[in-house]
Amino acid sequence: MSARAQRVRAAAAATGAGVRVEVQRRVPGWSPTRRELSDWASAALGRVAAGRELGVCVVGAAESARLNARYRGRDQPTNVLSFAPAPLPRAAPGAGALLGELVICPRVLRQEARAQDKTLRAHWAHLVVHGALHLAGYDHVRAADARRMERREIAVLRSLGFANPYRS
Repeated sequence: MSARAQRVRAAAAATGAGVRVEVQRRVPGWSPTRRELSDWASAALGRVAAGRELGVCVVGAAESARLNARYRGRDQPTNVLSFAPAPLPRAAPGAGALLGELVICPRVLRQEARAQDKTLRAHWAHLVVHGALHLAGYDHVRAADARRMERREIAVLRSLGFANPYRS
């Protein structure tokens, strides 16, 4: 872990500013620890993450394809989907406000990491940051928005000790 990543983790721990992550693993195989997922999402979201909760669901290709078809009209598995929370009348006492949920398909991540000559851990970090930024309102439909989102991803990943994910 880079010195910057250690400072990010220490600052989040000292202030309680990090996002709390709940993980559901529906498929076997390697995936990052809850702590790593929290660090990466917290770094992406900054103060927005303070006291908030994020769900991360690790799914197989079939479930990813079903969700991608239903919500994006694309009948194939995808790397990450971001779902904003449904509006609720009031959160339970002591519960943090929900940021949303990331649905991640490790099979797609592995294929992409190999094809892009990246480590699996670096690609996971990139897609957690990417998905978290979607929950914060970033998008990449228009070219200008895509450039803004990519700049933010690159800066966050650099702060965590990862290389620019858009360089081959």
